[in-house]
Amino acid sequence: MTITLDVLRSWRDPRGVIRTKLAAGQREDQALATLMGACALIFVAQWPWLSREAFLQPNIPLEARIVGALMACVFLLPLILYALAAMSHLVARFLGGKGSWFTARMALFWALFAVSPLMLLNGLVAGFIGYGTVLSVVNFIVAVGFLYLWINMLIEAER
Repeated sequence: MTITLDVLRSWRDPRGVIRTKLAAGQREDQALATLMGACALIFVAQWPWLSREAFLQPNIPLEARIVGALMACVFLLPLILYALAAMSHLVARFLGGKGSWFTARMALFWALFAVSPLMLLNGLVAGFIGYGTVLSVVNFIVAVGFLYLWINMLIEAER
């Protein structure tokens, strides 16, 4: 199945999607590719907002802002997400979870990848409309959507 169909299906049946992903076996290459794809989309989602900020505050050029976002999204964020996945697995194990480190990672990484279209929308709203009520609502929708996907996928991964 294609990735785009899996992303769409994740919103209807997050547990079924992660069950399918985990049934393929423990493949670290797949987990890392999912994580890097999500981080790349998050990086691209920030471009409209970075462009707006560079236009409104020209003392920091757009190129510097993009390099900073690249460092944060592609180099720092994966390390933070690996640590977050490990902590979520420890909490799940404390609560009786029977999954593995890999299943917890895959649940987090796929939830992040599945919410990336909303993050792209968030970047467009931040870039074209800017700060305000609409951006706050979109930020809230992204956060709730991510938590919905991650919690459901983590529950399935820890069964």
